[in-house]
Amino acid sequence: MSAKGGGHKRNGCEGGGSLVMLDSITTLDAAMAGRVVVAASHGGIYPGWYAARGGVRAVIFNDAGGGLEGAGYASLPYCEGFGMAAATVDAYSCRIGDVADMYRRGIVSHANAPARACGVRPGQECARAAELLRAAPQPTARPDGEMGELRSEILLPGARRRLILVDSASLVRSEDAGQVVVTGSHGGLLGGDPLKALRADAFAAVFNDAGGGADDAGFGRLPALDERGIAAVTVAAATARIGDARSHQQQGVISRVNTRARALGAAEGMALRDATEFWCCRCS
Repeated sequence: MSAKGGGHKRNGCEGGGSLVMLDSITTLDAAMAGRVVVAASHGGIYPGWYAARGGVRAVIFNDAGGGLEGAGYASLPYCEGFGMAAATVDAYSCRIGDVADMYRRGIVSHANAPARACGVRPGQECARAAELLRAAPQPTARPDGEMGELRSEILLPGARRRLILVDSASLVRSEDAGQVVVTGSHGGLLGGDPLKALRADAFAAVFNDAGGGADDAGFGRLPALDERGIAAVTVAAATARIGDARSHQQQGVISRVNTRARALGAAEGMALRDATEFWCCRCS
């Protein structure tokens, strides 16, 4: 959905175009360049790269509870490097993955220098911040090329299944069905839609809990995947960098499991790598 309005000037910045609202930044398209985007994605590096590559005027993300090394708002200095205004809302003020709720209830938690220059401040309502960001100047540059390795596959010795590492759930492919998929994405349902929980019928799937957040939204994919017979867990945001599947696999500690995952040996407090190696190598 989008909210449209004309350009204007405020705080010495040039006026922008209409406002675009997205449950996931990965649905951004070329027609949205030059607009202010409110996206219910986490505010890690990959979403920031996606927004900067797309040439948006300014962007607001969810801070995913901050998490390990502040990964949930790491896009802010990244975007600033391209002259792009960016801010995050507090994960505990609204549901991650649900932009309608974010726009209605979200409260700003962090803002980079270009966003602050347009009047955005922590404690503001998301809707107010989005309106202020319509006055942000167009970024001065865009990223060159791709972001780097966002997807890798590991075949462990004696494994029955491949271990798929993807920094974003948007990179899951149909051929990942039946495999163990570790994503760097948050565990929230996009727009609250169970059909969007995962693109393939994996054997098991892993997400970041984004600190749990408002209404426990960071765990929303788990029951939805139970309905499809897919084992699913989240890792605690404080233990692994959101947006970084390799960090999840190497450092993540499981924070919540669905019924299917529990039946396959996963439990809260377990190192994720122990669960994924078991699923790949010893689970029938």
